[in-house]
Amino acid sequence: MISEIQNYFSTNSSTFYSNLIQHMELSLASILVAMIICIPLGVYISKTAQIAEPVINLVNVTRVIPSLAILALAMPILGVGFKPALLALTVLACPPILINTYVAFKEIDPSIREAAYGMGMSRFQTIVKVEFPLALPVMLAGIRTASVEVIASATLAVLIGGGGLGNYIMNGIAMFDTGLLMIGAVPVALLAVLSESLFGLVLKRVTIYLRW
Repeated sequence: MISEIQNYFSTNSSTFYSNLIQHMELSLASILVAMIICIPLGVYISKTAQIAEPVINLVNVTRVIPSLAILALAMPILGVGFKPALLALTVLACPPILINTYVAFKEIDPSIREAAYGMGMSRFQTIVKVEFPLALPVMLAGIRTASVEVIASATLAVLIGGGGLGNYIMNGIAMFDTGLLMIGAVPVALLAVLSESLFGLVLKRVTIYLRW
């Protein structure tokens, strides 16, 4: 198997790196889109009790919908390729980011806000300069969870022409080729571990900074 993997890289290294980049681009884009949507929404619903519960319940419902089902539903509208894969992975990434953002801002001591208002800060300034730094560790934990889930699930993008490392995994399974399967599975696992480690390091640094 090792010799088979070596032979593949000796003649197809550019193809592998192209798939690796596609996988990383798709994962990163999904996380960024989810952050752009869910962080402001999480802050908003933490301050609007009337809609908080319905939004959280709706987001929790999306957790039980398989990414494969979202891909199938998106295909008639978005076709095949990057866009439907991006939609499915964004939906997957949204729940942990939104819920953690909501919880992080909701649990901030109201007396801290009152102190900021007493110093003459506006509501926006209080959110950005006071609440956001306090909420950051919990928010990062949500993004950390989402990133690992997205990196692992991005392998399904190959089913609708989205490319990525899932090409090797699906072909390896179809052809009972362990070497090809490992070429896809090992980098995906390493990317997930790397993402987990990087966010863990950032979270640790942020926590230490806030203690000071």
